[in-house]
Amino acid sequence: MLAPRIRSYLCRIAGHAVPITYQALAKALDLSPPNTIHQLTVALEYLIEEDAAAARPLIAALVVSKTRHGMPAPGFFDCARRVGCFDGDPSGSEDPAFYAAEFKKAVEFWRVAAEDS
Repeated sequence: MLAPRIRSYLCRIAGHAVPITYQALAKALDLSPPNTIHQLTVALEYLIEEDAAAARPLIAALVVSKTRHGMPAPGFFDCARRVGCFDGDPSGSEDPAFYAAEFKKAVEFWRVAAEDS
């Protein structure tokens, strides 16, 4: 399953406090076409569901779209809404503030989690 590999990789890079693009993550994990980005998004949504159920910061916040100026794809926000982590307006006006806060929490939490393991 891809999700545990993604979590492991993101834990290793969390301490850098720099997001990774979907494309760079696919390359780092050596994913093969077709649909590499789709494979990632399905697995990242699974990780969002896991983190929400465990009341942890969303590790998926470490992954961004290169075309969205350092923000995750809309599916990140949709999934966060669906699991009850974000109640922002679907228009997207609250997305940047939510993302900035979630990214900061994710870096702090997952950096420590990686150090403890």
